Amino acid sequence: MTENSKLSYIDYGKGNKTLLFIHGFCGSHEYWSDIIAKVKDEYRVVAVDLRGHGASEALGASFSIEDMAADIASFLEDREIDQVYMFGHSLGGYITLAFAERFPGKLSGFSLVHSTALPDDEAGKEGRLKSVEKIKNDGIPAFIDGLVPKLFADSDDPHIEHTKDIGYKTSESGAIGSLNAMRNRTDRNHVLRDTKLPVLLVAGEQDKVIPAEKTFSVKGSHIKEVILEGSGHMGMMEAPGRLAEEIIRFVK
Repeated sequence: MTENSKLSYIDYGKGNKTLLFIHGFCGSHEYWSDIIAKVKDEYRVVAVDLRGHGASEALGASFSIEDMAADIASFLEDREIDQVYMFGHSLGGYITLAFAERFPGKLSGFSLVHSTALPDDEAGKEGRLKSVEKIKNDGIPAFIDGLVPKLFADSDDPHIEHTKDIGYKTSESGAIGSLNAMRNRTDRNHVLRDTKLPVLLVAGEQDKVIPAEKTFSVKGSHIKEVILEGSGHMGMMEAPGRLAEEIIRFVK
């Protein structure tokens, strides 16, 4: 186990319920800006930068999804936040599942947004290694320039340039460590199946990274499924109004 990272974060609003937002790979808390603007008047809203992302320090390039979940647990403990509704986008969803497995008592409910409980298949693992090599050979900016347009349903989406700017802030060790952590993550369908907590699963109709069938891998009376029509992998930017409505409905 590595030493827990000190995470940069934002903390808005009051409310008697706390919503914690965790961004995806090569993102930051800024991924959630449109959603936060829509929910902060009703709830306390916290959003972190994962280790090696945004303004958070990197602790070397060798860590696991479980280490990243432990970062979140330490963060909540340091701020004396007892319980949250946790919303994890993509990589953030993998961390949310690991957190729900180990620290279920700290959650009121949780959500995977454009994420999956399935592990990488062999092609996915090979893709992670190619991404590591791309970063080592060409650097973060070139990698981000290739990655970000694939995240959106519309290749002319106005959010693409800002999303690239967010990605450029990712440290090389943070990106490589996250790629290896994602490559090595385990199947966590049992967490979705066995949890006693309410679960919200959100998929993009046109997501080219994680298709809906991979998000909706488990059915249950405790699980709500939502498809964001016309959205790719970035529903918090592509369909913020609809996603915010679903988040508020879920928390209520």
